[in-house]
Amino acid sequence: MRHIIAILLQNEAGALGRVAGLFSTRGYNIESLSVAPTDTPTVSRLTLVTTGNDAVVAQIVSQLRKLVDVVLVEDLTRGDHFERELLLLKLKVSASQLEALTAVVTEAAGRILSGALANFVIELTSSEAQVSRFLAQASQFGEVLEVVRSGALGIRHGTATVSRVSAA
Repeated sequence: MRHIIAILLQNEAGALGRVAGLFSTRGYNIESLSVAPTDTPTVSRLTLVTTGNDAVVAQIVSQLRKLVDVVLVEDLTRGDHFERELLLLKLKVSASQLEALTAVVTEAAGRILSGALANFVIELTSSEAQVSRFLAQASQFGEVLEVVRSGALGIRHGTATVSRVSAA
């Protein structure tokens, strides 16, 4: 099963390397990884996607919590959450396919960042499944030149948060 894990960690040199090293040495795969500072300058939020059964993911979470730089770890998949992924797609499009492609982009609530036929760039933010469907659909209307995906980001639904305060 696919799991989205949110990790708050101290914003220090080597902290990300220690998290990645834990996965590497134990043979776990990271499907996607995103790291950025939080509203607290000394803390970064790392969101990673991995796969495994509940026992494997529980072991991963337990081992992550033991790392010195880790402030908090939560498996977002266990609760109600929002998930989004960013896609940037560059296509070479023929004039005859432009109208159909534009309709697909509009229907998916995407944005056209560059309308040049030689390097038509689309932005889409949606769930991983919807991004994958859109990519397959849009690629029928032109030659795919480049695909950039952010990987999943997640946030709890409702009042529950993954924050330093909830770790207390």
